[in-house]
Amino acid sequence: MAQWTSAVGAAQLARLLKSQQDRPAGPGSRRPPAYRALADGIRLLVLEGRVPVAARLPAERELALSLSVSRTTVAAAYEALRTEGFLESRRGAGSWTAVPAGNPLPARGLEPLPPEALGSMIDLGTAALPAPEPWLTRAVQGALEELPPYAHTHGDYPAGLPALRAMIAERYTTRGIPTMPEQIMVTTGAMGAIDAICHLFGGRGERIAVESPSYANILQLMREAGARLVPVAMAEGLTGWDLDRWRQVLREAAPRIAYVVADFHNPTGALTDEEQRRRLVEAARSAGTVLVVDETMSELYLEPGLEMPRRVCAFDPAGSTVITVGSASKAFWAGMRVGWVRAAPDVIRSLVAARAYADLGTPVLEQLAVNWLFSTGGWEKAVAVRRDQARDNRDALVAAVRRELPGWEFEVPGGGLTLWVRTGGLSGSRIAEAGERVGVRVPSGPRFGVDGAFEGYVRLPFTVAGAVAEEAATRLAAAARLVEAGASNGGESPRTFVA
Repeated sequence: MAQWTSAVGAAQLARLLKSQQDRPAGPGSRRPPAYRALADGIRLLVLEGRVPVAARLPAERELALSLSVSRTTVAAAYEALRTEGFLESRRGAGSWTAVPAGNPLPARGLEPLPPEALGSMIDLGTAALPAPEPWLTRAVQGALEELPPYAHTHGDYPAGLPALRAMIAERYTTRGIPTMPEQIMVTTGAMGAIDAICHLFGGRGERIAVESPSYANILQLMREAGARLVPVAMAEGLTGWDLDRWRQVLREAAPRIAYVVADFHNPTGALTDEEQRRRLVEAARSAGTVLVVDETMSELYLEPGLEMPRRVCAFDPAGSTVITVGSASKAFWAGMRVGWVRAAPDVIRSLVAARAYADLGTPVLEQLAVNWLFSTGGWEKAVAVRRDQARDNRDALVAAVRRELPGWEFEVPGGGLTLWVRTGGLSGSRIAEAGERVGVRVPSGPRFGVDGAFEGYVRLPFTVAGAVAEEAATRLAAAARLVEAGASNGGESPRTFVA
C-alpha cells in the first residue's frame, strides 16, 4: 500500500527548486555536484514545510525533463535523500518525502516555539509580544465580574456577545464610519474570521488575489481551502500597493476575493496612503471582487505624531465591497483569541449561519474581557504600553542587525511588528535552517510568497528587547557565516539547485 498522502508534480517541484536562487558563488568557492545540489534543494523544501512530508515526488524521468538535467542526476539525488532519511521508496508505489527519526515534523505555517524550547532558542518566528500587564489581569477580573448573568444561558453566541458587537460598532462609528451592531460578527481571532470569509466567498478552485509578499499563515489557510492564489507584487519600499498591477489582476484574473493588509503590512511594514485605499476600493468594486482588509496591525503605529490614513472601509461605508477584519491578538495579546468582521448585514448573516458547522462561537469570558477593555479605556492604555514595547524592541533590533550584518538591507517601518530583510544575496531558507543550529528561529522569505518567491529574504519581528535582540543578531550573523562557509568548503552551498 502506498505511504504517501499527497503528490507534488514535476513542474511544481521545478518551480520551487528554481526559486532557490542566490548570489553567485564567491572567489575560491566550489559548487557541489548537480545531484548533491538537487538533493539539498529538495531536503530544504521538506524542512521548510513547502513540500509536505509524505508527498509523492515525481518520477525520475519526469523531474529530469522539467529541470533539463539527466535522469542519472535525479536518480543520484533521490538515492542521497533515501540514505539521509528524507525519502522513502517502494517498487510500484514511487518515492515520497520523509523526515529522519528524531527530527521534528516541519511546520507549514509559523507556529509559536514550544515553551520548553524557549531557554535555548531565541524565537523570531512569531510576531507577538507578551501581554501588556496589568491590563490583561484587570480585563480578566472585570470579565469575571460580568460573567454571572451569562452563566445562566447556553453560552453559544454565534454572532458574538451583543454588548461587544455594539461596542465594536460604536468604535467604528466614532472614527467616522457609521456602523450598526448587525454589521459585526465576533470571531475566534483574525484567522477564524478570514477562514470563515474564505469558505463563504472563496470555495475550492476560486481565485484569491493576495499581496506578494503576504502573511504566511493566511496564505497557507487559503491553500488548504483549495484556493488558487494570484500574487500581486507590492510597490518598492514601504510605499504600499502597486495600483496598476492591482487593476490588471482584478480585470484579467477576476478573483472572487482579494486579501490585503493596508496598515503596517505583514511582513514588509508598508503603510498605504488614503488615495491608494480609495483607488483600490474603486477597482475592486468595478471588478466585482470582495476586498478583505486585515486591520490587525492598524493600532500599532510607533512614530509619535504619525497621522494614520482613514480605514479602507471608510471608502465603502455600506460594506458592499469591503469586508474588514480586526483582532485583539496583535495590538493586545496573542493569547486573547478575539477577532471581528465588519461587513454588510447580509454578509454577516451568511457568516453566522455557516458558523453553526464550525466553532459555534467565541469564548464568552474572552469576549467580556475585550468588552471591559473597550468600555473602560483600558484598551487605549494597554495599546500605548504595547506601542512603547514595540518601538523600543524595533530600535534595538535595527541597531543590532545593522552592526552584526551590515550587508543586510531593510527599511524601518513606522509601525507594526516586523522587518522585511534582504539577506545580502544569501538564501533565506538556508539562513533559517542554519539559525535552528545556532539557537535563533527565523522564518525565511518564501513562507510569505507564492511558489517559492522571496528566497533572498527573512522576516524579523521586533518582539525581543535589549540584550536578547543583540544576541539574536549575533546568532543570525553566525547562521549567515555557516551558510557562506558551505560554499567555500564545497559542502552545502548557499546556492541551491538551479537548472
